[in-house]
Amino acid sequence: MTTHGPVMPIWSCGGCDLPWPCPTRKRELRAEYAAAPVSLALYLGSYLVQATKDMGWAPAGVLHRRFLGWTREPASSSFFYDER
Repeated sequence: MTTHGPVMPIWSCGGCDLPWPCPTRKRELRAEYAAAPVSLALYLGSYLVQATKDMGWAPAGVLHRRFLGWTREPASSSFFYDER
């Protein structure tokens, strides 16, 4: 079990305090869902719905990139994107 889970309703990482999903959790999720990218998108999409309710002040595009946008990028590029 990872320590890099979301702390709701602020959606920070419980392991490193970065915005969730943090780079570590992204790596873990990529490995866990390597053979099932659609399942990963569905899983993160459910979190996106929750986060949209909790962070109604955040622009939809920002939340989409944060929760789903990185899943279609090559694995190496998502680790250099700083969401702060």
